[in-house]
Amino acid sequence: MPPRHIAAACAAVTALGTLVLSGLPEASAAVAPVPVDAPSAARTLGADAPAPAMLTALRHDLQLTEAQARTRLENEAEAGARAGRLQIALGKRFAGAWVQGATSADLTVATTDAADASAIKAQGAKAAVVKNGLEDLRAAKSKLDGAVTAATALKAPVRYVDVRTNRVTVQATSQAAGEALVTTAGIDGTLVDVKVSADRPRALHDIRGGDAYYIEDTARCSVGFAVTKAQQQGFVSAGHCGEEGDTTTGFNQVAQGVFQDSVFPGHDMSWIAANKDWTATPYVKGAGGENVQVAGSAQALVGASVCRSGSTSGWHCGTIQQHDTSVSYSEGTVDGVTRTTVCGEPGDSGGPYISGAQAQGVLSGGSGDCTTGGTTFYQPINPVLSTYGVVLKTNAAQAETPGAPADPTGSWASGRVYDTGAQVTYDGVSYVCLLSHQAQGVLQPAATPALWQRV
Repeated sequence: MPPRHIAAACAAVTALGTLVLSGLPEASAAVAPVPVDAPSAARTLGADAPAPAMLTALRHDLQLTEAQARTRLENEAEAGARAGRLQIALGKRFAGAWVQGATSADLTVATTDAADASAIKAQGAKAAVVKNGLEDLRAAKSKLDGAVTAATALKAPVRYVDVRTNRVTVQATSQAAGEALVTTAGIDGTLVDVKVSADRPRALHDIRGGDAYYIEDTARCSVGFAVTKAQQQGFVSAGHCGEEGDTTTGFNQVAQGVFQDSVFPGHDMSWIAANKDWTATPYVKGAGGENVQVAGSAQALVGASVCRSGSTSGWHCGTIQQHDTSVSYSEGTVDGVTRTTVCGEPGDSGGPYISGAQAQGVLSGGSGDCTTGGTTFYQPINPVLSTYGVVLKTNAAQAETPGAPADPTGSWASGRVYDTGAQVTYDGVSYVCLLSHQAQGVLQPAATPALWQRV
């Protein structure tokens, strides 16, 4: 079946430890030590107090005990902060990071320089010395994406950088189709793996995240995440769910809002402004209808657990397989999505993905179903927030300030989206961003070493 849009524990944390890099080659950036009294990354990101619905689904879908589920979420939060610091320190030699194991206790950081290995290991992470840097792999994938035409899109619909194999993967309907794309792109074949699969994306068009909403009284999708823009409340969802100007009604068939903008293909994002009868909440609908709180939008690592809520299939969990994937649907190609093992079905489109308490993205498409299993792709949330200048509704106090373009002075500001490596000043001190996220009012750099490193 072709991939498609889905419309219609303390000890463990101690093991991860505190990162203070030393002994890296001179080319590496100096990394300041984390303050001894600083809150843990798990606490900062809300992974130390997961919602019961999150734990229930992780136990069921990943076959974990409750203790394992709790430990996994904490480990993933700590590993994300650690990987961010190492990425900053290694610079162009950084070749990706991922977690593995039932409780995500093992963090691996890849580098192109063997001289980095001892320092990486000294921080409790496994070192993988590889040939290709992440920038080179991304450049190769970009060439593959540029070589895709309307005639070849459906024969080689999915392309992604697999940091665990240090290669670019082309998912194609045949070996010949995959190899033909590689040849057309002029890419060194040793950089690319061709994975033959019958899966191919297709669209299934059918204010709490995961609730149903209806477009022009004909199609159904799922609410992604509640957002605000100044005093305007609303939500974000998938772009293929509707077009600018389309009206929506809520899960209860009551008039709800209007699409302010929609992008598809290219990306798969939209934002809908709600009328005064609807209130944005910092919740995602979990198992049994229980609310799961959203605390922020820090991007999770490859291998991390992630759960999804949808108006058709409900609450399901899996793991993140690859970021920055390109998927070609019959309507066109969508770039920059994340591939997961979470299942999905028609009507789930636009619904939210959340890792711990951190928003990850909205469902774009996939293949299979929640009976036999499948693969889904989500549009990452941070680019959506940045594109539309909207602020994610969270359970933390926040400034109702839209995410504006970066200030020329580099000053930190609530509501802006910062990518790993971005530098800002706060209270006269310079910081570098460790994890891609949208700044929230209570998450200033000085108070969140899991997100920001003092320079």
